[in-house]
Amino acid sequence: MRSMYKKKLSIFLPGLYGGGAERILLNLAEGFTARGVLVDIVLAQKEGEFTRQIPHKVRLVSLRETQRSSLRTITALPALVRYLKHEKPDILLSALHGNLIAVWAKLLANTNTRVVLTEHNTFSLENKAMYPRMQRLNALLVRWFYPLSSELIAVSKGVAEDLSDSVGIDRNRIKVIYNPIINDTLFVKARRVPDHPWFQNSQYPIVISVGRLTEQKDYPMLLDAFHIVSKQAAARLIILGEGEDRNSLERKVKTLGLQDVVLLPGFVDNPYAYLAHSSVFVLSSKWEGLPTVLVEAMACGLPVISMDCPSGPREILQNGRYGRLIPVGDLAALSSAILDGVNGKISSPPQESWANFTVKHTVEQYLSLLF
Repeated sequence: MRSMYKKKLSIFLPGLYGGGAERILLNLAEGFTARGVLVDIVLAQKEGEFTRQIPHKVRLVSLRETQRSSLRTITALPALVRYLKHEKPDILLSALHGNLIAVWAKLLANTNTRVVLTEHNTFSLENKAMYPRMQRLNALLVRWFYPLSSELIAVSKGVAEDLSDSVGIDRNRIKVIYNPIINDTLFVKARRVPDHPWFQNSQYPIVISVGRLTEQKDYPMLLDAFHIVSKQAAARLIILGEGEDRNSLERKVKTLGLQDVVLLPGFVDNPYAYLAHSSVFVLSSKWEGLPTVLVEAMACGLPVISMDCPSGPREILQNGRYGRLIPVGDLAALSSAILDGVNGKISSPPQESWANFTVKHTVEQYLSLLF
């Protein structure tokens, strides 16, 4: 593909929190700059763990320096309109709660910028997690305004089908491009050994999960399953991530008497080292879009167990070919699978399992579509 030199692309996000979608957008930004695209990452609010990991040659633009309220993304709309008028990027690529704001900003700015929306989660389930009075309004806004974008990209077939079914957007209007997850940096970081006693002494198998501490990830169920496992195997559990459910999860760890065998270290800059030196990975989510960390765990050579939730795990694991799929909410099946994992009864996935999720492969697809 020809060089994209002097093409300008802006990525709009609420913030750079420690989630999979944010990591994906950073990978895209790095891939775009390598092809000569000028990239701005435009944040409604300069906050989040990933603000320390902006790729080289990418400019960080914060639309507001001070947090005003929980509605901080929408209050950044006037500043985004001014940004579009002044900078005039060729493309405004948006994700998460920035999607509607991006469309509105384009309409108000009246520029030639093409707005491209990316849907990273299962809309119907994400919408149900909102306050009841907001669910219908949000669905209507998405139905009205998403089709006004130049392109609409879903990160998995399941996400695309759910979005189409939920709000009535023509399925043919939604393109599917898998996330750019795997790059050389991942493998370099994976070779490092975490600085924690559990990894210095390989006496015990380590079960690991990674993600924000939120309702979506269903870590209470993972703790219940591990409580069952701990009675039959001398294993350890690490949950990497930060979020609003930390206090309740810490209380549950104490209630179950798991303080000595469960670790909640929060967000870490290098989760790949933890993944590569663990025994088995577990995704306990109630819903997903295309779970980044599941692919990362596979690339790190880790046997994987995942809830068969909408959407993404079944696509990634090829109907269970590359890992164990568990019915959502099945505690007995989850604990049994984890026990199999710590006992070495689940195979590591082959390289072919994550080949479609490399940054190079995905960036080429994006550039072909965008430019």
